[in-house]
Amino acid sequence: MPTTANGLDELKSLSGADLGRTEWIEITQDRVNTFADATDDHQWIHTDPDKAKNGPFGGPIAHGYLTLSLIIPLFGQLLDITGTKMSVNYGLDKVRFPSPVPVGAKIRLHATVGTVEEVKGSGVQMPLTFTVEINGSDKPACVAHAIYRHYA
Repeated sequence: MPTTANGLDELKSLSGADLGRTEWIEITQDRVNTFADATDDHQWIHTDPDKAKNGPFGGPIAHGYLTLSLIIPLFGQLLDITGTKMSVNYGLDKVRFPSPVPVGAKIRLHATVGTVEEVKGSGVQMPLTFTVEINGSDKPACVAHAIYRHYA
């Protein structure tokens, strides 16, 4: 069940909070292929399972940007924001992909909140550290430092 924050004061009270982890989701070849079609990135390490078997990862892997994009739907499992007029993705300070995600692997999101501060325009800025974990792996698939702004 996600944490619920109603309004800017409750968002500010989340400074330093560990929002926990999502459920696991499987990365299927169909999802990888759909992402390849959407981004026109059909590199064989993602979309050709037969060729990828003999490649550097022993099989097809998810695109790094696919992994990054899944943060958005997964994050909805961790935080529900009410009592605001608008929320925007303000950007990313840093993104790294320490480990590839093999097709068939399961991933989940872990999120922690940095210091939430007020910004002009009746809003708050919320930095988050997102870590996409791979089931059975010591190394994460992705670590992203994101910034969101929420306005009353």
